[in-house]
Amino acid sequence: MQALFHAVAEDVEGGDGAWQFDVEGVRVACLTDSRFDRMRLIAPIADASELTEEQRDACLEANFHTALDARYATSDGVLYAAYLHPLGSLTEEDLHSALGQVVSLVLTYGDTYSGGTLVFGVPPGGGSAMN
Repeated sequence: MQALFHAVAEDVEGGDGAWQFDVEGVRVACLTDSRFDRMRLIAPIADASELTEEQRDACLEANFHTALDARYATSDGVLYAAYLHPLGSLTEEDLHSALGQVVSLVLTYGDTYSGGTLVFGVPPGGGSAMN
């Protein structure tokens, strides 16, 4: 993991399962816990108390359609872009994709709310996939 972070990021700090670094101007943290076989990438976006109802709804909608495997999430009063995955089955390709998705969610927040180029489950013309 650390080798990939140094290859694609700037200002990599940390080690032993906890790193912080910058990708495309976005501050990202990676936290791992081998006891629970989990890895988490997170990047702060905004103070959650300042979100409008429309922004919250857009984040939830994006989690369903456009965020891909990353998600918008809140914790301790902060809106984050987050990606969680089992640590044991995480591949380098998974990690590289996850970084791109998390960074994309931060950079597209307030606009397209997108984790990448794929849009899953949105029928032509928008609306509900259940109609």
